[in-house]
Amino acid sequence: MNKISVSVADWHKDNAAIRRIRESVFIAEQAVPPELEWDAEDADAAHFLAFEGDYPIGTARLLPDGEIGRLSVLKDWRGLKVGEALLGAVLLEAEKRGLTQQKLSAQVQAAAFYERFGFHVVSDEFLEAGLPHVDMRRETV
Repeated sequence: MNKISVSVADWHKDNAAIRRIRESVFIAEQAVPPELEWDAEDADAAHFLAFEGDYPIGTARLLPDGEIGRLSVLKDWRGLKVGEALLGAVLLEAEKRGLTQQKLSAQVQAAAFYERFGFHVVSDEFLEAGLPHVDMRRETV
């Protein structure tokens, strides 16, 4: 396996790679309806791509208000710390932008992953796109 790297992506230039990953994970695997996956916020978000060599294997986005979302890793690369690398890059960018609070809606089975990065659950469980989620927050000083 090649080294995993993460970079800030350009929504217009890298759109095909971002869409391929999110369609594979959210629409194909998790049956999220396409109309819920794609929203107007993508145009204003900072996007991130994780690569193995030159091949895009994961993505995430950071909205201007500090909301993190759409963190996804292709199935064959899960368990290899790609998600950790992506989230680390997103949090670093949030810091650079002076965003002292980050928030996200996590699928319930992923809450422990986010807790390792300092997020804590701030809501009861709810359904989003038919999947159980919780809202989470992280404060930085």
